Amino acid sequence: MDEKALAQQLRRQLNEHNYNYYVLDAPTISDFEYDRMLRQLEELEAAHPELITPDSPTQRVGGQASDSFRQVVHQVPLQSLQDVFSPEELLDFDRRVREGAEQVEYLVEPKVDGLSVALEYQDGVFIRGATRGDGQVGEDVTENLRTIKSIPLKIEGAPGRLTVRGEVYMPKKTFAQLNEARELQGKPLFANPRNAAAGSMRQLDPKVAAARGLDIVIFNIQYWDGPAFERDSDSLDWLKQLRFKVIEYFCTDRMEQAQAVIFEMGDGRERYPFEIDGAVVKLNSLIERSVLGETAKFPRWAAAYKYPPEQKESVVQDIVVQVGRTGVLTPKAVVSPVRLAGTTVTNATLHNQDYITEKDIRIGDTVIVQKAGEIIPEIVRVVLEKRPEGTVPYRMPEVCPVCGAPVVRDEDGAHIRCTGAECPAQLLRNLTHFASRDAMDIEGLGPAVIESLVKAELVKTPADLYRLQEDQIANLDRMGKKSAQNLLAALEKSKHNDLSRLLYAFGIRQVGQKAAKTLALHFGTLDKLAQAKMEELTAIDDIGAITADNLTQWFAAPQSRHLIAALKEVGVSMESTAQPVGDLLVGLTFVLTGELSAYSRKEAGERLESLGAKVSGSVSKKTSCIIAGEAAGSKLRKARELNIPVLDEGEFLSLIGQGDGNSAEILARIKPGE
Repeated sequence: MDEKALAQQLRRQLNEHNYNYYVLDAPTISDFEYDRMLRQLEELEAAHPELITPDSPTQRVGGQASDSFRQVVHQVPLQSLQDVFSPEELLDFDRRVREGAEQVEYLVEPKVDGLSVALEYQDGVFIRGATRGDGQVGEDVTENLRTIKSIPLKIEGAPGRLTVRGEVYMPKKTFAQLNEARELQGKPLFANPRNAAAGSMRQLDPKVAAARGLDIVIFNIQYWDGPAFERDSDSLDWLKQLRFKVIEYFCTDRMEQAQAVIFEMGDGRERYPFEIDGAVVKLNSLIERSVLGETAKFPRWAAAYKYPPEQKESVVQDIVVQVGRTGVLTPKAVVSPVRLAGTTVTNATLHNQDYITEKDIRIGDTVIVQKAGEIIPEIVRVVLEKRPEGTVPYRMPEVCPVCGAPVVRDEDGAHIRCTGAECPAQLLRNLTHFASRDAMDIEGLGPAVIESLVKAELVKTPADLYRLQEDQIANLDRMGKKSAQNLLAALEKSKHNDLSRLLYAFGIRQVGQKAAKTLALHFGTLDKLAQAKMEELTAIDDIGAITADNLTQWFAAPQSRHLIAALKEVGVSMESTAQPVGDLLVGLTFVLTGELSAYSRKEAGERLESLGAKVSGSVSKKTSCIIAGEAAGSKLRKARELNIPVLDEGEFLSLIGQGDGNSAEILARIKPGE
């Protein structure tokens, strides 16, 4: 079989397996076999780029990240629906429909709480996808949509132009996993799956969207060159035959039955993989729809029934405090069991001390409970007339309930946080941060390996990492002798890192990479830094009173002293090897954009900082100069608008003494008048 025929066969087989797995939820081969076939196709296309086609599974993750999204004018507007909130309003909608339509049959569908998009196909090939926007104009998110594996990149049987509308969502299971990973990484959590889906769709880098595990359901044909359908249900069945993942629907000619289905969907919402915030009821006949028409805002032939938050009484039996992976203490109310939105609730979030104080929630109180956003149970209010005598206001503990270390309130007052350097509740988060690229940079020690080490009880503090044996690592899942040897080599290498990396790895509040470098260079050794007083710390440029206070408290804590001693014992360097900072670029602020060939952007920034410059991520009037590499985008445009000097890579290399140009002349362009 020649290369072209083999590529066609692999594409056909892989697309078939994608459909089975992501649309039918019925895989026919193992993940290993699928990955093997995909790798074969990738290698074939890499050797013969002329064989790459738009529908190839290898094109699921798009090319380079974009600097912005282009606007798309929708050929057919993506309308919104009029909301109704009660059975009476549904009956009123039914009355209006029957006054204008001769034949009435309704479709009832779950209303997915996601991000509405339009997918455009030309002669069966997916060519563009856009967000709803304001209904008339949306944003081009084609590359991000390509990463959703339930979207067919090529369809058979739909010649000409076809545009379908769907709802992008993040599955509930994926949402929980994403937030768990973000907590481990110390990143802000997404409020709900809809926000997560919308944020993922608007990522400029499609590789980020690809990692988010998004999905989609299709619920409408916006435009097609082919024969018109008479009923919406027929069009949905046709889309299903084309292998789209289509929304489930129910047909009825009676509003009473439509209501029953709507309420049944609400009661059984936990069975859906996506969040729903209501149900859609719409005329099935496309001819009758055209007769009824639309208002300036909404179609007259459809309505969205929005489910009200279900509220019930319960009793606060206890208030317990959990310590999250980032050290935040979160209070939780243990409530008497109550059925809400299809599930039994026994706990309700209390957020923080301010929330408890504001609502005056006490143990023993009768409270009204609901599910916030239909996901997280929360207490709406206290039923004060049912408060028993003898209750007292609740106060958060002053020490961590897990490790006993003192707790502190964040500067913004939102959270109370454990200060323990070796707190077991924070172990996964602390180890992940300790091993990360910007900290100790231990290659091969990612979150999955760390979790395996912790589960096997091989590691309880960062120092334990350096006591691991080859056989202990090799016996972990998905590891082996070679992986174990590589990890041990990376651990040994990390022992000799500069002090600045170790300081950042400790995760001391307010001590980021820049402050860690400044402190390491100033004190030279960890012992000298640990003995520094407040006034000595605040005398250093860029070290403020809050950072200095955090440092002195951290070094004074018993857990911190124990961790430092343990790391010394296993041979981790506590000294700075950095060279004194030059002053060539002192007082200048640089912004890097585009791709450089000689340095990564991070390395280039470090080189500029070593000469006294500051490096910023955004362009402003305070920016002294832009370093523009290949494919520079919006930052370069803004710099030109502000008349900020721009250097190409060759000039940048000359400026730092590694090019053929005159560094003095280049510096003069940045510092006019000097």
